[in-house]
Amino acid sequence: MIYKERFYMKEEWVKGHFGLEKESLRITRDGFLSKTKDPFMHSPYVTKDFCECQTEINTRVCSSPEQAIQALYEQIKYIQNTLVNLDEPELLWPFCNPPYIRNEKDIEIAEFEDPSKKEYREYLSNRYGKYKMALCGIHVNYSFSEDYIKEKWKDSNEDYFTFKNQFYLNVVQQAAKYGWLITMLCAASPVLDSSYSEKGVLGKTIFNGMASMRCSDLGYWNSFSPYFDYSSIQNYASSIQKYVDTGLIAAFSELYYPIRLKPKGINSLSSLQENGANHIELRMVDCNPLVKEGLDIRDLKFIELFLIWLSETQSDAMSLEEQIQAVQNFKNAAHYDLKTVKISIKGQDSFSGVKAGLKIIDQMKLLFKDCKSQMDILSFEEEKLENPEKRYAWILRKEYEKDFVSKGLKWALKQQEEAI
Repeated sequence: MIYKERFYMKEEWVKGHFGLEKESLRITRDGFLSKTKDPFMHSPYVTKDFCECQTEINTRVCSSPEQAIQALYEQIKYIQNTLVNLDEPELLWPFCNPPYIRNEKDIEIAEFEDPSKKEYREYLSNRYGKYKMALCGIHVNYSFSEDYIKEKWKDSNEDYFTFKNQFYLNVVQQAAKYGWLITMLCAASPVLDSSYSEKGVLGKTIFNGMASMRCSDLGYWNSFSPYFDYSSIQNYASSIQKYVDTGLIAAFSELYYPIRLKPKGINSLSSLQENGANHIELRMVDCNPLVKEGLDIRDLKFIELFLIWLSETQSDAMSLEEQIQAVQNFKNAAHYDLKTVKISIKGQDSFSGVKAGLKIIDQMKLLFKDCKSQMDILSFEEEKLENPEKRYAWILRKEYEKDFVSKGLKWALKQQEEAI
């Protein structure tokens, strides 16, 4: 990657806005999914996702990684204090993969005042299976600094609205091409209980060769590889709408792709076309039980740097073949041993996951070479690729491979005690 000589990265441009969504399961103290009704109905920041026992934190919009992590943990503490004071105290499960599941009846579809919301979840459970509904993760929403976008716009002949949309469309396309790196660096779900894959068999710990099960072939994916038209915001939205119109998906929200482009306010394709792009949603981040917030702040800082790097890359429109390969790259990146899988990008040689990731970080270092704090973040992520024992999945497998749920319960209790 060759950057224009006139361009240099300013620290103040690395100041976008963040919004975090984190899913977690409420569980009993003996390791089963909670059967109680959602106790957070009046919270503006805590809701439920697919399951009645699946809490979802939606933080306020924050202007720094530090604020976002703090906002996330504020809600975790609120949840923990609520759970410990229930008539039957519960725990917040810190892992992506669920604990014990006796059968499908354990996974109760979430109840809402609007009956269409439950109907939609019933449709999803019939189409994808209830068990997948118990998988949890983190979504990172990011909007670039307006100063940064305007700096890039000042030499453009386009109006700002059009330029901003094209700016975001380019980043989304580049994220489809290179976003597998985030999967690699944030994977943290290498083991699961046997009851997830074999009905009625509880208490055996399974390792299936994945570092992130929810991002692998076993996780949430549609039955087809979508093709996106990145040429304009209208064409991008229309290329998604056709999958709804043909019945491949029931709604925009059913498009299970690692990256989404979203408007401000109501998240709909019509709003995206009318109001334009406001932020990017990255959906391939695992819950990290090694930190109390579930997301290491260094990973969040890296995601911002990565998105800025993507905004400085350019490429021709991705063909159908390239977009299909991009999906496979994401799935390959979810594997445990990154030296055994390939990442393939048209016009470049295929590399092992490790080498492909290191090549990107080398390019990012060129862009941020004058930013000391950013270089420290890049070195942190680089070490994960160079030394597999630094990766979260490797650490967690070593710790939990013999007794995932039993040891996980002890860790969940410890995190609760610290939070309250």
